[in-house]
Amino acid sequence: MHRRLIVPGALAASLLLAIPASAAGGTVGAPGIGDPYYPASGNGGYDVSHYDLRLKYQPATDLLEGTATILATTTQALSRFNLDFGLDVSEVRVNGKQAGFARSGEQELEITPSSVLPRGKSVSVVVRYAGKPSEVKINGWTSWVRTPDGAVAAQEPESAAWWYPSNDHPLDKATYDISVSVPDGLQAISNGTLQSQSSKLGWTRFNWRSSKPQATYLTTLAIGRFDITTDTTADGLPVVNAYSRNLGANGGAARASIERTTEVAEWLTEVFGPYPFDALGGYSPDVTSGFALETQTRPFYSPKQFANGANVSVIVHELAHQWYGDSVSVKGWKDIWINEGFARYSQWLWSEKEGEGTARELADHTYALHPADDPFWTVKPGDPGPDDQFDGAVYDRGALALQALRDKLGDETFFRLLKGWPAEHAYGNASVGDFVAYAERVSGKPLAGFFDTWLYQPTRPEAPAAGARALRAPERPASWQRIAATNTIHDRH
Repeated sequence: MHRRLIVPGALAASLLLAIPASAAGGTVGAPGIGDPYYPASGNGGYDVSHYDLRLKYQPATDLLEGTATILATTTQALSRFNLDFGLDVSEVRVNGKQAGFARSGEQELEITPSSVLPRGKSVSVVVRYAGKPSEVKINGWTSWVRTPDGAVAAQEPESAAWWYPSNDHPLDKATYDISVSVPDGLQAISNGTLQSQSSKLGWTRFNWRSSKPQATYLTTLAIGRFDITTDTTADGLPVVNAYSRNLGANGGAARASIERTTEVAEWLTEVFGPYPFDALGGYSPDVTSGFALETQTRPFYSPKQFANGANVSVIVHELAHQWYGDSVSVKGWKDIWINEGFARYSQWLWSEKEGEGTARELADHTYALHPADDPFWTVKPGDPGPDDQFDGAVYDRGALALQALRDKLGDETFFRLLKGWPAEHAYGNASVGDFVAYAERVSGKPLAGFFDTWLYQPTRPEAPAAGARALRAPERPASWQRIAATNTIHDRH
């Protein structure tokens, strides 16, 4: 995981200095959306509804050329607004008219339209650009990785700024059309459904569509030589899985795992309710990283996830995010427990289903592994801070909190919560506080103190149900090793 190296207080002060109360009859949109973990992420003053990206990529030179058309609605009268972007821009048009533009900071593209944009009006923004994404460093790193036969864009908490301009924060979700032209013989893999494919003069164009709201960091692009399998689910959803032809010894295990995507998704519908999107799949490119990521409808899996053989548990984790993290996204990055605690607990439930250790047994074992003086307990899953946002405790202590909630409420109410939450907040954003209030309402029980103990106190809670067994270091469940092998899913380096 990469994060911005900033001092929030100093940055907030500089942002205030940069935003006059008014300018030429309008106001200047804020260069940050207001996330305390990442104050420069996203922008203020507008809400994006759709991105249309028309791209051309040459792997031999890493040259990416693009035209992005962004459809948005203003939330204030705007004399100027920002997009998050790192590549070189040649032209910007707003509502068809040429607009002024300038760079500030490491990734702010400041756009000045020819006239003030009234509040509550539809706006189209066209940005023409080109550059070599792997050479663009924002806060010292790039999310664009070149591979022997192409490139991949997949990172969290941000990856868009290296390949398209955007309002780069989960609070501003949108639909997408992504059209990518690559040299003949290569494929371009992205989110959603493949609408069409055509070849002309040595280039092949792939047109992908994401028809449901999607956060910018959940948008992905992979270019290279892939073996692709396609199918449809029993409900008729298209399934697209893609495997780099250079996976080597990990190739068989990757396929044996990812090809179970449909099976896992069908099981998850029993736990979380109907699958929220119109496409399914996964891909494993030729990269050296070790993490996996819940890129919407088509999760990214590093080949190293399968270095020790097939591991369906990582498939479970990333597909669980399609409900918890993708359809229902965080309001702010401090709400990461809504994503990771539930995805880890889904791995425990899969273990229970497979007869390899119940969620209760996994909770007992996890609890026993961490004595009271273990720093594990100082991480607060409900608000871990940017330095610990992807700490293992957010996953495991987060899952422990859910098992404790299950113990407290009983299975009937607990699983009603798991299904009801994604339905109530589908395609939107929610916070940990929202979940606490929802759980209290559905269960009819006061739970604020319970969640404070499990998510916010930097100490080890009292032993959960069956804790006497936990304190005697219970036998390790059969699934433990495979689940532990997926711990690198949160290692974004």
